Amino acid sequence: MAVSSAVPSTAAGGAEASAPARSVPLVAAPRPRPPRHLADLTTTQRRELTVSLGEPAFRADQVARHYFARYLRAGDAEAMTDLPAASRAALLEALLPALLTPARTMTCDAGATHKTLWRAFDGVLIESVLMRYPDRATVCVSSQAGCGMGCPFCATGQGGLTRNLSAAEIVEQVVAAAGAIARGELAGGPARLSNVVFMGMGEPLANYATVVAALRVLTAPPPAGLGLSARSITVSTVGLVPAIRRLAGAGLPVTLAVSLHAPDDELRDSLVPVNRRWPVAEVLTAAWEYAETTGRRVSIEYALIDDVNDQPERADALADLLVGRLAHVNLIPLNPTRGVSWQASERRREREFVRRLRLRGITATVRDTRGRDIAAACGQLAADAPTGLSGPGTDRPDGSGRAGR
Repeated sequence: MAVSSAVPSTAAGGAEASAPARSVPLVAAPRPRPPRHLADLTTTQRRELTVSLGEPAFRADQVARHYFARYLRAGDAEAMTDLPAASRAALLEALLPALLTPARTMTCDAGATHKTLWRAFDGVLIESVLMRYPDRATVCVSSQAGCGMGCPFCATGQGGLTRNLSAAEIVEQVVAAAGAIARGELAGGPARLSNVVFMGMGEPLANYATVVAALRVLTAPPPAGLGLSARSITVSTVGLVPAIRRLAGAGLPVTLAVSLHAPDDELRDSLVPVNRRWPVAEVLTAAWEYAETTGRRVSIEYALIDDVNDQPERADALADLLVGRLAHVNLIPLNPTRGVSWQASERRREREFVRRLRLRGITATVRDTRGRDIAAACGQLAADAPTGLSGPGTDRPDGSGRAGR
């Protein structure tokens, strides 16, 4: 909505004249919504949509099986040979519209880590990371384009929030990863996607309803969904207490990961600004309630920053908070991020931090630095546009680099 206003001005002779009317926006124009996709719909809604196209309801299940069991997406119409050629285009346009287009794929770790930069329907850029390990394959997905939490050591947080992703945009990242690993696009040959971590761009619980909808699709058996175990999915949060409590009652026993990064409010206020709203004690109380309700061990994420939060007394303070709790500490050497002068802790300080936690009976491990060489490690995702792709709203062709499917 906009109004026109006449702005008075003084002419050279002292007489008052009126400036040309101009439009002053009072409310920001709403963002266009992503196209409706079968991953946004229930099984019943998919079937009803198919019937509205003049097709039998079972066609919706056929398309869903192609998507969730064969990992076929918008550009794979020719492979869906059980769909009538005459109606295939209409079915796919209605149920599998193109949501995310690969703009660039980068690899490192001897081909075991792939980072994909995706361009959404509106030009917004996001990133996901697929990692192959000897015993598993994990995809790290984004739940928002950007992030509004403002943590100063995180590249995503420095860029601010652009918009929430839809449930289908989240699911699409997982389906694309499942297809890539099944086709053997990562080192080690074909495999099955085993784990999903909501640790990419964005604060998942700030997009709560959509993330939960995506989780339900990811854990529903085909053709309703992808058929992953909830126990193989991790949802990370900086500590949005009301949303943690809602998630506890959602009937989805996913692993909760709390990005704590400091045991005391004074330091955490500066490292994780949302702490000023929900301090450490409140966040951990909600986390222990989650563990009690779901029976799932809580992961405490802690980025080790040299001479900032890695002192022995802070290790002891963290141990005081966690002793006797159903928790595991995941220590993360700080990854380099543009514009941040902080560094990862020295190895001797890292080892001492781990030693002090384990001395108190707390399980603690140090995360590996997968993806660091291509800015794909924890805290590094910034969705930087490659040459020829200028960012949100662009209509330009995909950028340089080896593109995925």
